[in-house]
Amino acid sequence: MVKIAVMVSGGGTNLQALIDAERRGELKNGELSAVISSNADAYALKRANRAFIPSYVLRRHDFGSTEAYGQALAEMLEQLDIGLVVLAGFMTVLSSDFCRRFEGRIMNIHPSLIPSFCGPGFYGLHVHEAALAKGVKVTGATVHFVSEVVDGGAIILQKAVAVQQDDTPEVLQKRVMQEAEWKLLPHAVSLFCEGRLQIEGERVKIL
Repeated sequence: MVKIAVMVSGGGTNLQALIDAERRGELKNGELSAVISSNADAYALKRANRAFIPSYVLRRHDFGSTEAYGQALAEMLEQLDIGLVVLAGFMTVLSSDFCRRFEGRIMNIHPSLIPSFCGPGFYGLHVHEAALAKGVKVTGATVHFVSEVVDGGAIILQKAVAVQQDDTPEVLQKRVMQEAEWKLLPHAVSLFCEGRLQIEGERVKIL
């Protein structure tokens, strides 16, 4: 059984999708074992407590550098014997050392079809604002492995979502969550825990 740590900073809607999937028996060979938040007031912590998942708070500003934060985070994950780290709305930049240490064992959900609308500055509503400003007809979500390059790791799964003519960023964000994020992330996590993801250079093969 692969122990999973979900790292959060806010509301935790993708965490809830994982909790719901686990209850339905859809996280095959995986167990939600820890929720780690960079924000002590994150609503995601309440979701974790309701699901009886141990939760922890590790705030970036309590550490002198990104590297020191990454070291503390890595030590916590290793003490908890975590096999997979899932970034689900985690708003703190991780150090290169941390990314290398957990290479192939960290995945992230991003609310666009990478390589569109990704990289530094593209997070939350900013992604959907950019998509609408560009006038794209299709957007979506991507689950990818995390590398030292922001949103640059190997793509695991993607799902397209139609953009409607009268969409606002908030309306589009909700549709992308419902139609793509909440479905893709549990599926990708399950594939990892089943040992069905194989990284081949910049690509991921599903076995």
